[in-house]
Amino acid sequence: MVVTLELLLLGISLLFLISILANKFSERLGVPALLIFLIVGMLAGSEGPGGIPFDDPGLAQIIGIIALAYILFSGGLDTRWEQIRPILGPGIALSTLGVVLTAGLLGAFAVLVLGFPPLTALLLGAVVSSTDAAAVFSILRTARARLQGNLRPLIELESGSNDPMAVLLTIGVISVILIPGTSLLAILPMFVQQMAVGGLLGYGMGQAIVFLINRLKLEFEGLYPVLSLTMVLLTYGLTATLGGNGFIAVYIAGLVMGNSIVVHKKSLVRFHDGIAWLMQIVMFLALGLLVFPSQLVAEIVPGLLAALFLLLVARPVAVMISLLPWKMPINEKILVSWVGLRGAVPIILATYPLVAGVPGAETIFNLVFFIVLVSALVHGTSIPSVARWLGLSAPLQETHKLSREFEMNPDTPSELLELVIPPEAPVVGKQVVDLGLPKGTLIILMQKREKRFVPGGSTVIEAEDTLLLLTTDDLADTVRTRLFSREEAEGSSADET
Repeated sequence: MVVTLELLLLGISLLFLISILANKFSERLGVPALLIFLIVGMLAGSEGPGGIPFDDPGLAQIIGIIALAYILFSGGLDTRWEQIRPILGPGIALSTLGVVLTAGLLGAFAVLVLGFPPLTALLLGAVVSSTDAAAVFSILRTARARLQGNLRPLIELESGSNDPMAVLLTIGVISVILIPGTSLLAILPMFVQQMAVGGLLGYGMGQAIVFLINRLKLEFEGLYPVLSLTMVLLTYGLTATLGGNGFIAVYIAGLVMGNSIVVHKKSLVRFHDGIAWLMQIVMFLALGLLVFPSQLVAEIVPGLLAALFLLLVARPVAVMISLLPWKMPINEKILVSWVGLRGAVPIILATYPLVAGVPGAETIFNLVFFIVLVSALVHGTSIPSVARWLGLSAPLQETHKLSREFEMNPDTPSELLELVIPPEAPVVGKQVVDLGLPKGTLIILMQKREKRFVPGGSTVIEAEDTLLLLTTDDLADTVRTRLFSREEAEGSSADET
């Protein structure tokens, strides 16, 4: 059958539609979206019902790099600087030392247990050494996986900044394999250069994006998203051309923009959130198409052994050692150890040996894909349960479903706080007038099931209600405490009597 443009567009649109609908069911089943997208890609491939022929690692690599750039930029946009400032040290330690330790431990396992040659084993460890930003952002920002304190920003900072080390390790090991006489120590100056140039250009380009959006005064509002899209690619391309790491640059640029006063900021954040989801679908579908399921059968046993070692030994040991200088409770360290999601980044890195023609690259790619599937299935489905078991699940779920339609003036101290009331909250069954909210805080919108309305004083709070509150930055924590803390609720009731 001749593949026409019309058939190609029909196939692409159907793949997107299937992925979106499957993601809806994945939320109900507690399965991460990346696993659904990968499976859809595999089913659409040459060995699946779709029968789409795709065997181009180079093209998949390009798609993955572009998609990951937009995902990281969106992740930076949605991250507050005040959240990551306290955990900057641990985050950097995890994204550097943690990556190296993970690669070394898995490499040693591959030599001793799987019988790999030392350099091939180290290459396998380097490829799967980093956690995946796309997977981490999508899972930790759902209502199912709300974490207490600084855990979410710590894990997201690690996932957003550990790709450079993994990329450098992968490229370094490939160079040692293909170029005799090359030493791994040669990548140390390259790493310093990549991080320094990436960090500086990321900050500079972030400021440039803010300046251009605020000062250009474009006649059409629709051009602002186009401008920001262009600047993301410019940031990555310029940084990579000048010897820096483009991934860390776009993440920092997004962080700078997300923490600055920008016109049309809320609409731009929503736009890039949609682009990030589009890029996730494109990236995981392309990587799924690249896989031949029949080749995975031979890697089931070694892949399962490697995945279990990574989950239960390499990742926990690397995290515990990396976090030794910081006094974190052991339950928090265990949770960080468990949230070691592997996703698109390891699969993208696994295309590097394929493109370079490294001996045994096909085996490495299939092993990495199997490890990612296991990680997505085990980690992605268990994080909420593990967080609750460790006592680290956040009691109040914050969402952005109601606040999307409200544009706050960034020059004012006002803040929109959107909370989902859990069943165990002490305010369940109380009227709005009896909540004891601090002066200057108003509930401006409420959602009960599918109904949205402005509540009155006699409106009764029920479990799973969503409240949109207008408050100030300094009162936000007090509001959360009043709505959740049983002691505060009892104290306020006693004061009223």
